[in-house]
Amino acid sequence: MITRAGLALAEAAGEALAAGLRAAHDELSEPLPYKPDAAGAGRRAMKQAALDLLVAADKDEGGARAMRQFQSADNMTDMFGALAAMTLNGASQRDQALDSFFRAHAADPLVLDKWFALQAMIPEHGALERVRALMGHHAFSMTNPNRLRSLIGSFAANPTQFNAPDGSGYAFLADIVLETDKRNAQVAARLLVAFKTWRTLEAGRRSLAEENLRRIAATPGLSADVRDIVTRSLA
Repeated sequence: MITRAGLALAEAAGEALAAGLRAAHDELSEPLPYKPDAAGAGRRAMKQAALDLLVAADKDEGGARAMRQFQSADNMTDMFGALAAMTLNGASQRDQALDSFFRAHAADPLVLDKWFALQAMIPEHGALERVRALMGHHAFSMTNPNRLRSLIGSFAANPTQFNAPDGSGYAFLADIVLETDKRNAQVAARLLVAFKTWRTLEAGRRSLAEENLRRIAATPGLSADVRDIVTRSLA
């Protein structure tokens, strides 16, 4: 509910302030030499804030503006910011931009981690299906701890989709924890921490989260790390 309220507020603010936001974004988009100083960082942050609201308010017009910023960016802050605005707000240009970004940065593991994480945070129904599909991507590996955390860990931090009312997010994470525990107990335990606030959920979600925690606890051969986290979570 809080996430939905925040998205609705961003959309309303973008609509109400559209003219000023467009003017600000245009002014801040004027080409200047990239400078990694406070003033330059401030300009980029203000430009991104304006763009986020514009895309939230109008996925078509705002998405087209974000795509222009993405294609003309001379720095990662502007490029990834535009990609995030399109991706998280469901702009029609999202998949095109994601594909372009991957092809441009396929050789950079740290940047690819951000690419996987961004998609796992999409606040839309279907995010879990996207995550499952990305697990089959040739750049993903269950044995790569950073890549696993970037995709699965980010999904577990996606408040609306991890906490889907049917419990699918909880079941998915429990399966991943059990599979990962066989190879890397520390990573599995770190992922399991996503359940730490399960008692604060409303009754339906709380019951489903507890069900999956108890399923993990009842699994023979758990590592000491995972056993410790799940025992303390259920205590």
